[in-house]
Amino acid sequence: MDFEDIETVAVLGAGNMGHGIAEVAALAGYEVRMRDIKEEFVQDGYDNIEWSLNKLAEKDQLTQDEADAALERVTALVDVEAAVGDADVVIEAVPEKMEIKKDVYTDVEQHAPEEAIFATNTSSLSITELSEVTERPEQFCGMHFFNPPVRMQLVEVITGAHTSDETLDTIEELAEDFGKSPVRVRKDSPGFIVNRILVPLMNEACWLVHDDVATIAEVDSTTKFDIGLPMGALELSDQVGNDVGLHVLEYMHETLGEAYDPCPLLEAKVEDEKLGKKTGEGFYDYEDGGADIPRDQASEEVKHRLLAVMANETGKLVENDVAPVADIDEAVMLGGGFPDGPAKMADNAGLEALVETLEEVYDQTGEERYELSDGLTDAAAEGGFYGGDDESAVTYDTINVDVLDGHVGHIELDRPHRMNTVSAEMLDELADAIDQLDEDDDVRSILLTGAGDRAFSAGADVQSAATNATTLDGVELSKQGQETFGKFEASPMPVVAGIDGYTLGGGMELATAADMRVASESSQFGQPEHNLGLLPGWGGTQRLANIVGEGRAKEIIFTAERYDAAEMADYGFVNEVTSSDELLDAAEELARDLAAGPPIAMDFTKRAMHAGRVDEEAGLEVESQAFGHLFNTEDLMEGLTAFTEDRDPEFEGK
Repeated sequence: MDFEDIETVAVLGAGNMGHGIAEVAALAGYEVRMRDIKEEFVQDGYDNIEWSLNKLAEKDQLTQDEADAALERVTALVDVEAAVGDADVVIEAVPEKMEIKKDVYTDVEQHAPEEAIFATNTSSLSITELSEVTERPEQFCGMHFFNPPVRMQLVEVITGAHTSDETLDTIEELAEDFGKSPVRVRKDSPGFIVNRILVPLMNEACWLVHDDVATIAEVDSTTKFDIGLPMGALELSDQVGNDVGLHVLEYMHETLGEAYDPCPLLEAKVEDEKLGKKTGEGFYDYEDGGADIPRDQASEEVKHRLLAVMANETGKLVENDVAPVADIDEAVMLGGGFPDGPAKMADNAGLEALVETLEEVYDQTGEERYELSDGLTDAAAEGGFYGGDDESAVTYDTINVDVLDGHVGHIELDRPHRMNTVSAEMLDELADAIDQLDEDDDVRSILLTGAGDRAFSAGADVQSAATNATTLDGVELSKQGQETFGKFEASPMPVVAGIDGYTLGGGMELATAADMRVASESSQFGQPEHNLGLLPGWGGTQRLANIVGEGRAKEIIFTAERYDAAEMADYGFVNEVTSSDELLDAAEELARDLAAGPPIAMDFTKRAMHAGRVDEEAGLEVESQAFGHLFNTEDLMEGLTAFTEDRDPEFEGK
């Protein structure tokens, strides 16, 4: 089955994952057959899709016509033959039990077209074992979505022992057409990538509490506020479901050995039906306030233990050729919401220290889960999972920086898994990058864009901001953003923001610090801080009014509403509106045109304009002094000569 031939997708199972996958497929334009074993189940799933689509329309993430059209593409069914009889791809999302899934495929095999691809949404079970129930193991693979499928970007595309490359390529293309980010899992290994990292992390958190090494508060305070993960490790276990985590662990224990022995504390929670959020109680009591995690109980010992366990699992995945390091990090960031991948976090912590931690705990306990993997040992010997990079080269974790043809310095916000949200680390890297480009004689303009096609930047990183709870820390974070964004505004070069997707909060403040803005038609702008009881703290209360006027600025900030690109162009905020396909080319072209201008005159023009904001007389004085200075530049003579010779000037900034 070639990707171009796919028109109809059958989804087996109408539960949370099933109806979510069906909705994603319908939104992408496919005819969807959603099937479950009872009419009430499939109708519930259909109703959930309708509710979700209407919510998306209410939030202006699609039009009501688009929502209605997507719903019309979904057919709810109980009959298996009707569901899969004309399907090009069958995505199975039934309960995570091997025997249930095998029974489903035995039934489906009788009715599905011979060329149809089977894809299981299992989170950990063997793709190979499931594929061998069918007569098409080469057309069978894993397609693991994350909950909720409509929002989560990651899809793990998993090979079985018999899966053909053509099948994997087709399913990856399908995932991309669904608007997702596929990561290929090269070997059928329990837990694949994300659960192979997360489940041992949650299990180790349980062992730390069970063995009286740390309290629940210390474990989760460390995980959330020191390591910087979206949730505490035990809070995450409650969110996923302690029974779900235990089930995956039991499967890993059975197939991979004693290193995955479930902690008795977790087993006791499940036995007592304290399954987490869904039952109202787990490690936290959700009927009495839920997970109230303290910010000040982080433990260095807990931090090193958890990072070491994740690093060890990363090493196992690499040594067994399940996935390369970069793919592991991408998958965990997309699927787990980590600020960095486990390999990057391990490198930052220092592999030698983490290896020492594992060796010490292994000597103390003799437990197999602390036995060093060859992959971690090899990475430590090579100076890190990412190796010993050239220390003379400037590298960044949250942004990409390069110089394009035409003297354009390009800064790309590179956290697409987090909608390019701005963290304290990104602020530091942006400040350094703008300094580097300002000093580069080969750069004459700056282009600022966001990676991916969902957001230029959706604002401040919420997890990063959560660690700044005191008044003093809040002031410092505000000043850090003001100073960094001020560097863009004060740069002697023109700065162009190429905007595609969400540009909200701190992301809009960053765009405001640019000199000109090119935006795609689908972009959404807004300053939602008032909805949170905050205000724009990175210069937004000042710069926005300078561009759109005080009245419009107050409207945008006070209402906290979202505005499309056309509206922002009417307000004078956006200089040019393009299609998404043309956005990058249009922004680059503008940046190149500006780079071809007279550098000295560009610099002095910005200085005069900025000085005039505070005092018009001061601005006029800068203007006159600059005007006189330019009379003695080679650029002026080049401009005059080019004018008389009817050619484009070639300014050199002299």
